[in-house]
Amino acid sequence: MKKPYIETGKIVGTHGVKGEMRLNPWSDTPQDIIKFKKLFLDSEGKAFLQVEKMRVHGNIIILKANNIDDIASAEKYRNKIVFVKREDFKIEKGKYFIQDLIDCKVYDEKTKECYGVISDVSQTGANDVWHIKTEKGAELLIPSIPDVVKKVDTDNGVIIIKPLEGLFE
Repeated sequence: MKKPYIETGKIVGTHGVKGEMRLNPWSDTPQDIIKFKKLFLDSEGKAFLQVEKMRVHGNIIILKANNIDDIASAEKYRNKIVFVKREDFKIEKGKYFIQDLIDCKVYDEKTKECYGVISDVSQTGANDVWHIKTEKGAELLIPSIPDVVKKVDTDNGVIIIKPLEGLFE
């Protein structure tokens, strides 16, 4: 079952002395995050920061939350993971949240063989690389490219691939 709150980034420090925080965004672009007015501090949506403003600063986001007006107050949030409501985050068709790929079973398009489950995703810049953990504990790596990934059904936890020749040898 898909989680109702999506891990979106991590507060990695403070910025200045007026309570601003540095947020390392876990999205394709920092602009994906700055539109949110509420960032949750847990995966249940119980605790949250009410956003006063956010701006992109290089590859980081500068976050100012309501009622956090000094460096000491902001420092309390260092290393906190922030979440957004899944229903509020719109993604393009054919794109996926990494957390939705984790634990999906990976099958061969032709033989129907199950290679294992997605255990991790590495973002390389050119394309993501999906890590498949086999039943025997080995790790297989596949590029997340259209020539290899044929179908992704995160609702049912199934990924169909067509391995390139020699990929697993």
